Amino acid sequence: MRITVKQQVLLAPTTVLLLLVLLLGFMHYTYWDLSSKRATSKAIGDTFVALAEADMAARRLQVIIRALQYTGMANAEDMALVSDLYDRLEAAVERIEPFGPLKGTDDIEQLKQLVDKFNPAISLEPEQIAQLYANFRAQLSSLSNTTQVYRNKLRHLQNKDINQLIEHTVLVSISVLVLAILLCLLVAVYFSRRILNRIQQLSDNAGRIAAGDLELPPAPKHINDELDALAVSINRMTNRLIKVVGTEKLLEGAEEERRRIAMDLHDQTLADLSSVLRGLQTLAAKAPDQGTEHSIITLEQDLDRAISNLRDIMNNLHPQTLDILGLAAALESHLDQDCCNDDLPEYHLYTDPRVEELNLSRLQQLTLYRIIIEAIHNVIKHAAATRYEVNLEVREKLLVISVEDNGKGFDPNTSSGGRGLNNIRERARAIGAEIVWRDSRFSSGTRFELALATN
Repeated sequence: MRITVKQQVLLAPTTVLLLLVLLLGFMHYTYWDLSSKRATSKAIGDTFVALAEADMAARRLQVIIRALQYTGMANAEDMALVSDLYDRLEAAVERIEPFGPLKGTDDIEQLKQLVDKFNPAISLEPEQIAQLYANFRAQLSSLSNTTQVYRNKLRHLQNKDINQLIEHTVLVSISVLVLAILLCLLVAVYFSRRILNRIQQLSDNAGRIAAGDLELPPAPKHINDELDALAVSINRMTNRLIKVVGTEKLLEGAEEERRRIAMDLHDQTLADLSSVLRGLQTLAAKAPDQGTEHSIITLEQDLDRAISNLRDIMNNLHPQTLDILGLAAALESHLDQDCCNDDLPEYHLYTDPRVEELNLSRLQQLTLYRIIIEAIHNVIKHAAATRYEVNLEVREKLLVISVEDNGKGFDPNTSSGGRGLNNIRERARAIGAEIVWRDSRFSSGTRFELALATN
């Protein structure tokens, strides 16, 4: 099951919150049960009071009715009193509520029927009134006894329940709180150790890679959370870094080999050819006739051209101007020597003075030189331009190099670009530079731009 790091962090407080919600539900249920018993106790108390009021009203009503029947005279005040006592009796009986043992019986209903017979509108004989009152008193006494017994029993149970409630509530609350704390600590310790160990492993891998140890770190087979995704990203980043470093090492080795070949050509081949040229010059001075002298001079010219071509080859292999004067001077020298012909596009070179202050390694300078030369040659060979500009600028901590022309332009996204563009991309990737081709600021053409972060 996939559990994200955020869910793992929130799992411990969620567990505590869930247990506290269960504890709250338990206490609510217990309080609801106690409230129900209190409501029953109140109903019993009201019933007990209603029965007492009904008993008193029935007694007085019986006495007055018997007195009226004995005298045979009834004035308005007596009749009003009889009617008032009957209303009280009826109201008291109506307030009797069924509870406990009274539920499911018809005792209360029988009592109401007896009350209906006390109605003053119904004339009864004294014997009937005595019998009715006796039956009413017996039914009322039975209900009163039942109510009193159940009331005492319920009072005892209620006090007992309150004590048990307090004990159970305290015990359950303490138990749940202790359990919640223990579970919270266990879950927090388990997931925090698990997360911290994995973060430490990722940190160690990143530190090792930053220190130059490019051994490929392990990657999880399945991504379950953000840390697994980060481990996969580090694995992929290291793999790409290994390729980039490999390319950089390859280019560095190739450039070093070209430098060595250029030095060997200079120290051996060029020295030998120069010695041969001096020998021919000496021989020309001693020529016995003009024909021989002319032949020797022709050989001198051919050898001089060969030496010049050899110097160009040496400069292409490794420009000495770059090592001696720096990137800007090497570019200016190349443009002056190779790009000033009348049949070539007009150019403009701008170099920010701060470029020379940058702490660029020899490989970076040489790679940038190769990229700029390749971009210039692409303009001359393919752009059909009449003008191009080469700019080297420093923007904050970025070295920005651009080659912009007014030629026919092209779309680098749809064009493969051949070996030249691929070489530019590989060389830029090897030194960590970013390159882009976009529309020129001229009315037509292409702008090539390279950005390299510097210290």
